[in-house]
Amino acid sequence: MATENRPPQSTNIPKTTTTNNKKTIEQMYQKKTQLEHILLRPDTYIGSVEKHEQTLWIWQDDQMVKKPISFVPGLYKIFDEILVNAADNKQRDPKMDCVKVNIDIANNSISVWNNGDGIPVEMHQDEGVYVPELIFGHLLTSSNYDDSIKKTTGGRNGYGAKLANIFSTEFTIETADGKRNKRYKQVFTNNMGKKSEPTITKCKSNENWTMVSFKPDLAKFRMECLEDDTVALMKRRVVDLAGCLGKGVKVELDGTRVPPKTFEDYIKLYLGTSSDTMRIYEKVNDRWEVCVSMADGHHFEQVSFVNNIATMKGGSHVDYITGQITSNLAAFVKKKDKHALLKPNNIKNYLWVFVNALIDNPAFDSQTKENLTTNKGSFGSTCELTPEFLKKVQKSSLVDRLLSYASFKNDEKLKKTDGKKKGKLNIPKLEDANLAATANSGDCTLILTEGDSAKALAMSGLSVVGQDYYGVFPLKGKLLNVREASPKQLQENAEIQNIKKILGLQHGKVYENVKDLRYGHLMIMADQDHDGSHIKGLLINFLHSFWPSLLKVPNFMLEFITPIVKASNKKTKKVLSFYTMPEYESWKESLGSKATEYKIKYYKGLGTSESKEGAEYFADLDHHMKDFVWADDEDGDAIELAFSKKKIEARKNWLRALQAGTYFDSKEKHIPYRDFINKELILFSMADLQRSIPSMVDGLKPGQRKILYCAFKKPIIQEIKVAQFSGYVSEHSAYHHGEASLVGTIIGMAQNFVGSNNINLLKPNGQFGTRQMGGKDHASGRYIFTQLSPITRYLFHKADELLLNYLNDDGQSIEPAWFMPIIPMVLVNGSEGIGTGWSSFIPNYNPRDIIANLKRLLNGEAMVPMDPWYKWFKGIIQKTASKDTGYTTIGIMEEKEDENALSVTELPIRRWTQEYKEFLEAASLEGKDKTPFIKDYTAHNDDTTVHFEIIMTPEQMNTARQEGLLKKFKLTTTLSTANMHLFDANGVIKKYDTPEQILEDFFHLRLDFYEKRRTALLRELGKASLILENKVRFIREVVEGTIVVNNKKKDNLCAELKDKGFTPFPKETDLTASIAGAVDHVGREENEEEEEVAAGQEKPQGNASKTVPGTEYDYLLSMAIASLTYEKMQKLLEERDAKKKEFDELTNTLSKTLWLRDLDALDHQLDEQDKRDAKDEEERRKQQEKARAKGPGGGRKARKPARKPAAKKATVTPIDADEPMETSGSSPMETGNVPVVPKPRGRAAAGQKKAPAKNKGKTTLIDEEDELPLAERMAKRNFQSSQDDDDLVELLARHNIESSPDIAEEAPQKKAPAKRAAAKKKATITEISDDDEEVIEMSDDSDFEVVVAPPEEKKKGGRKPAAAKPSAGAAKKRGAAAGAASKKPAAGQKLITEVLKPVTAEASPEKKVRKMRPSPFNKKSGSVLGRMNNKDDAIEEDEAMGVGESSGEVAAAKARPQRANKKKMTYVVSDSDEEESEDDNDATEDSDFDDDE
Repeated sequence: MATENRPPQSTNIPKTTTTNNKKTIEQMYQKKTQLEHILLRPDTYIGSVEKHEQTLWIWQDDQMVKKPISFVPGLYKIFDEILVNAADNKQRDPKMDCVKVNIDIANNSISVWNNGDGIPVEMHQDEGVYVPELIFGHLLTSSNYDDSIKKTTGGRNGYGAKLANIFSTEFTIETADGKRNKRYKQVFTNNMGKKSEPTITKCKSNENWTMVSFKPDLAKFRMECLEDDTVALMKRRVVDLAGCLGKGVKVELDGTRVPPKTFEDYIKLYLGTSSDTMRIYEKVNDRWEVCVSMADGHHFEQVSFVNNIATMKGGSHVDYITGQITSNLAAFVKKKDKHALLKPNNIKNYLWVFVNALIDNPAFDSQTKENLTTNKGSFGSTCELTPEFLKKVQKSSLVDRLLSYASFKNDEKLKKTDGKKKGKLNIPKLEDANLAATANSGDCTLILTEGDSAKALAMSGLSVVGQDYYGVFPLKGKLLNVREASPKQLQENAEIQNIKKILGLQHGKVYENVKDLRYGHLMIMADQDHDGSHIKGLLINFLHSFWPSLLKVPNFMLEFITPIVKASNKKTKKVLSFYTMPEYESWKESLGSKATEYKIKYYKGLGTSESKEGAEYFADLDHHMKDFVWADDEDGDAIELAFSKKKIEARKNWLRALQAGTYFDSKEKHIPYRDFINKELILFSMADLQRSIPSMVDGLKPGQRKILYCAFKKPIIQEIKVAQFSGYVSEHSAYHHGEASLVGTIIGMAQNFVGSNNINLLKPNGQFGTRQMGGKDHASGRYIFTQLSPITRYLFHKADELLLNYLNDDGQSIEPAWFMPIIPMVLVNGSEGIGTGWSSFIPNYNPRDIIANLKRLLNGEAMVPMDPWYKWFKGIIQKTASKDTGYTTIGIMEEKEDENALSVTELPIRRWTQEYKEFLEAASLEGKDKTPFIKDYTAHNDDTTVHFEIIMTPEQMNTARQEGLLKKFKLTTTLSTANMHLFDANGVIKKYDTPEQILEDFFHLRLDFYEKRRTALLRELGKASLILENKVRFIREVVEGTIVVNNKKKDNLCAELKDKGFTPFPKETDLTASIAGAVDHVGREENEEEEEVAAGQEKPQGNASKTVPGTEYDYLLSMAIASLTYEKMQKLLEERDAKKKEFDELTNTLSKTLWLRDLDALDHQLDEQDKRDAKDEEERRKQQEKARAKGPGGGRKARKPARKPAAKKATVTPIDADEPMETSGSSPMETGNVPVVPKPRGRAAAGQKKAPAKNKGKTTLIDEEDELPLAERMAKRNFQSSQDDDDLVELLARHNIESSPDIAEEAPQKKAPAKRAAAKKKATITEISDDDEEVIEMSDDSDFEVVVAPPEEKKKGGRKPAAAKPSAGAAKKRGAAAGAASKKPAAGQKLITEVLKPVTAEASPEKKVRKMRPSPFNKKSGSVLGRMNNKDDAIEEDEAMGVGESSGEVAAAKARPQRANKKKMTYVVSDSDEEESEDDNDATEDSDFDDDE
């Protein structure tokens, strides 16, 4: 009932009963009905009806937003009462599963609908009204008055929904009572002052629902409409309801389901989904759900609900949960740091708590229900947080924040009494020692870790030694090389500032001891790899640069070493730790075959170690902690040598002196600084150099080599997405750097525009970049594809791969130290890079010039000097007069004298189209202090060609002529050969003065490898022949009954074969892999007899191997029963005879002859590529002419050209005709003695279609073993006979084996398209050099940089027209599919060992031919499906990649066109020689351990 509380109104109460104010006693003292009282004093019931400003969470743009809003609490409350009523129905009827809320702002209408049991449509006998009217139209009516019944609903006092009715201009109640088959509707108006007669109709028995619709009386809330902030707050309550009710109820808002389906989902709306955000959730029981997160530390935050009511001010239920957390954290923090005395209130300010609870008969401090007042003993349930939940809170970042807060508080106290030393610091991620900056600080040690993961390991170690004397701080990557850093860099470098604060360092102070420092020791805890050594060196360099006296203080500088390899004995479980790879390798070699008794684990980084291991490390500090010692000034000189830019030459000599196997002995307790520099840091410097400088042998950097290795291993014959391929490379080649760098390297290897690769090893299937932006306009690796270029296998012969030295990483066999191409690829595609001590730049050269010089060397002739050459480049490259090692590249410019205009149709090397366009744009604009020197320009460029038309005034033209047109328009760049540094075959950095020196070094190495290849091929052919001979003999004796395999034990059968003189060939396993734990016992299945003849698995050289016992005769016993047929016997005899012939041919073939064959094959491929390029260019030209004929817009009226081209003079202006110089002119673009202007050259436009090789004779099934390359057969068996070479030669002579070196890849050879010379035309060339020529220098020190060189081909076409299709029965086998088919016996076949009866001499069955049903889609037509067949032809062509001639028919070779006469090259006279000293310096770049390394 209403109470008589005196309202806070402005009515004046008279002191007497007289009517001094002309009011009667009745007027002054009034009695109101309850309805009148509610309307007169609404704040007592629904809260204030005035607007309030408050910062609250609202639902805006489908997300939770916290912002200041303006709203009326009373209006919000009446909406909430109706919403809670709908939610309460879930407690009454658990089958309720839907709530629908609609907020119609335009019509000022709100409705809430829910299903479940409806309101009983029945007359109340006591009150004489229907129950719906009683509930919603009469005050103080409720079903919650019986307190003896424990209810978890929101309603309690009997006001609720009636308040919404009273403060509405219209209120409608509708309900369907399925039990009574009645539907009820009644409308209230005039603030519940009027009501309509109820409308009662029939409904179905399964129809149960209730809907309340109301129109708020906005005038009573001083509002004119439903405002945005109020609506956003109401919507948030709908989202609240969805999170509280959970999965069982679908909540819709304005026809759309709101996002949260559970309370945990609801919490994510506030905290987000990031794993970095602290979010510890637990559903304790059916009544309690709790989540803890971290607040900002300024004030406590909470989001809580009681029986679906939003308790915005919290209450006893929130205090109940928070109290458990704060008390637990206070004890835990005090345990970690006894000086961290935090009060529960301090901890509470760092908490953000979410609570969803169901409370029995909840009590609130007001009708607004914002604060729960029920005592926890009356909750009706308990919520004791589990130990697991509290442990998660203890392990969270919240504890670090609390410790930092406690340290901060303690620091403030310490600062008042500490004079020189600073107290505790508030530095992010710093775990300060408790006794740092105290009287015991000299005994404290600061551990600087390499990253956060290393910090975690250090923290686990502190569990052993405690945090009183040890602090931890993680470094963000590598420290700045401060030796040459500017003051601004030092001031802005947060890492250096943090270290100075943590240690208490004072700039310029000389330290005789550590009394004035916060820590008495500085310990570096970095990874045991090269980068970890670099971090140590940079820290030492930092202290030596500013406080060298500190390095002389005993025991100040320490390092913490951890194992890089652990070997666990499988039987004894004894663990051996190794701290350097050379130490481990030495131990492994000493074990020999016993190495398999150990399980090996590699620890590449500190993050590999477990917390338990971290504790073990710190438990044995004397073993893991090393002390740096200062002996004399030689230590300081060593540090300066490694990091000073003034010591470039000395650093080069330092690296040259590095010997293989150098490492620091980890058993030494004291480390002289000089030994650290010369035995550990030098290894990083060499690794950095190897990442930056390519090898002379294959011209590749490690990243490029890994890519090529994986391209061969997969192999990527068919196109693969670049992003996908990069993942394959990372997995199979142990690539430890960023994916973005790897994708960039792949793209660089496939680029083929002017100035990039002369021969791109990968094909650019997609947008890999153009000359427009120097390749930077390439698409993302997600959208582009690549595959091996057809020519790649002609450069890198498969037969050489068995001879390579494959590296090992974590027990995984990866790429070789270098590949062995048939020509030096570093000259073909060039290279540039910068590393420690050296930089390198090598221009591109013509592969045909390289081939010609190699043939000269093979014939004993002198080499011809080579000059740089870039594919597709139409300009001129000639020697610079002022330098012996410099070249000038000149673009093409035509002067139109009659029109004062210029036409630029080629740019110099490495000057990109977009860059030049921006230059012309700037030249045509007038600036403040700048006069334009051209009038205008037009661009007619495309992705492959350049064409700028430049318009000038006569005055501008004259000025440009006086300055020099080429100089004025930046049409020259320079190339230098003074900085050609490469790693030789032994891994030693070497400077080459000329490309011929590179070629000569390569020649001797490559020739030696051809001899090794020849020897290996002979050995493999010998082994293959012996296997075939043994198989033939075995089959014959089984057929004749001499050998009976039925019902015999394998051991007895093997003994019989041994007695009969059959040669044993046991299977082999890779010992290295077994040591690494990759395999325990490896043995290949051999289900087909041809498997032994053609072994295709590569076995890297140098890997230890052993045989598998009991497999000596598996190659005989594993043959299928079909091998006993007559046809199979004849086939084996034919194969044996073929091997004899191959052996005889190879025996009589010299190594030089093998090389010449490979060079001829490569030369032929280059010719074929030129033919395809010429055809593509011709088709491109035709398309352009066709487009021009149609006019602009494809046939619309042509636009009148801006100007008419003037007659061109065919004159050349030589700059110094007295000093001509010959250059290499074998390029199709350089065929005349006078520079000419070729027609614009494009890429492949429409491809030719190659006809597949015609099948002759009967179609048969081709065994995969017959197609395997010889190198694969060698690798598969890795022939290691127990017989001496002399015995082998004797056996070979007895069998008269023959071999051919050209069987590495057997595939039909495609006919080549006819050759076509590129069309050319003459042009006027002005050749001027000047001192402003741009020099191409090294500016990129990335580990794996994109090597750019001109395009090799564009595989759009170039094939012959499709010929007749092969018969449908001709089965094609290729790639892994064919290999898999050959390695498993066909269904129904049995091994010989399974035969129960001797084979009778019956006629062998006719050999079966597997036929392939032709697809109905592969019909020849001009459709896309027809073109798909042509794509198959391309795949066959790719499979045919290999050195050696095809066994199939080949079109008669046409005479190669004579190369044009080599043109004379003219010296270019430079205006000055100012850049001479710079270019002549062979070490112009040096990383010097800069911070960007």
